[in-house]
Amino acid sequence: MKRLLTITTMLFGAATILSAQETVSGAVQEGTILVERKLVEKADSFLIVDMTVNISSIEVDRNRSVVCTPVLQRGDSLRLLPPIVINGRDRHILYERQEHDIRPESRFVVRRYNKQEQRLDYHVRLPFCKWMEKSEFALLTDLCGCGWEALQNDRTVLFPVNLAEPVVLAPQLVYVAPQAEAVKSRSLEGSAFLDFPVNKTEIYPDYRKNPQELSKIRETIESVRNDKYATITEVDIKGYASPEGGYANNAYLAEYRAKALLDYVRNMYDFGNARMQVNFEPEDWEGLELRVEASNLPEKEEILAIIRADEPADWDKREWRLKMLAGGMPYKILLRDIYPALRHSDYVVKYTIRNFTVEEAKELLYTDPRQLSLEEMFRVAQTYEPGSDRFKEVFEIAVRMYPDDPISNLNAANIAISEGKLGQAKRYLAKTTDTPQRQLAEAAICMLENDLDRAEKLLTPLAAHEDTPVAEAARGNLKQIKLKREE
Repeated sequence: MKRLLTITTMLFGAATILSAQETVSGAVQEGTILVERKLVEKADSFLIVDMTVNISSIEVDRNRSVVCTPVLQRGDSLRLLPPIVINGRDRHILYERQEHDIRPESRFVVRRYNKQEQRLDYHVRLPFCKWMEKSEFALLTDLCGCGWEALQNDRTVLFPVNLAEPVVLAPQLVYVAPQAEAVKSRSLEGSAFLDFPVNKTEIYPDYRKNPQELSKIRETIESVRNDKYATITEVDIKGYASPEGGYANNAYLAEYRAKALLDYVRNMYDFGNARMQVNFEPEDWEGLELRVEASNLPEKEEILAIIRADEPADWDKREWRLKMLAGGMPYKILLRDIYPALRHSDYVVKYTIRNFTVEEAKELLYTDPRQLSLEEMFRVAQTYEPGSDRFKEVFEIAVRMYPDDPISNLNAANIAISEGKLGQAKRYLAKTTDTPQRQLAEAAICMLENDLDRAEKLLTPLAAHEDTPVAEAARGNLKQIKLKREE
């Protein structure tokens, strides 16, 4: 049996037509019935079968008939189509005398002219049943007039019928709504490396690099003060000294230099009821360790061993060991290259931002998104059609504003999955926590990568939960997987 299969899709008016076209043949007695052109299509609620049947090679005795019955079948479901009756000469004369009153549409009757080219057009329309989408078209041939039992035994499958639309996996995902912040607290931080004359705590604004360092502090404070939505609630300053000199004196310098900086900003601005706080670290040994570790200093490992040792507990004695190491040369490098950076004042400006309505948040999302909380951005997203460009854009902005937040990354991963950007989705998911929504997203990636076994393994326990959005989405995805496997 020779078969060539082509699947096409046609559109007639408003109805979608799914069709299969091929060339098939079925053996009959000494010849062959050849289906030269065939169209099987679904149009609205009907199935159309249209064929050109070539019977040129069939030899039929003058007193005989050959009955070929096309049939659609899938499992136990079966539909017989009007038969093709090919009569010999005398049999056809008898048919015309005795059976001409039979409804023409109930069968296709033709007289066979042996040795001649001969074709007939076969066209039927029948009510469509769902099972016909994936069935097979066969030919039942009765050569002896023995009836149905003989037909069942002489059945030739001509071609499969597949009118079902291809299953395109579209995983269902669940977005996570962030918790609303009772108070939208924010902060800006920085470090000032002010220069002080030896053992002095008074700030000289024009001394050495102080103009630049003080300008950084003012810019930080003013960026909040000039924000009409923000209110400064606290200013914290913490002073640090380097290990050079006595510990007690360094404690004094760290504390009073920090207080001097706080007095400086107090004199510059009116902070209202904001809390002003000073703290200090007499000697920044932690900073010393970090900077030495990142350096290429000679005797680096020996220096680190002294810094990290539990003994001596007295910091002045520990510094003395640094001075004595390798004749004092490493210590001179510390004084020149590292100690200046350990004399700094860290500052934190804490503030709150008022809450916004959805309409306000929509405007700020594109003009000043740093003002918005994740929850406010999520509420904006809910005003757009899921999957729309605006909907996706909200979550993309959210992850830019909150790049390390697990929820912003999970929602951004869902957007990337919906756009088929699976590599990007995996990078976002790496920043999330293990939640059912994350497992659902991981399963969605597996589905789109055609790893259906892995996807099913992830989805099955999720679908077993009570009726939650995740469970519902998981069950929907499992149904898609089942349909895909049945294609």
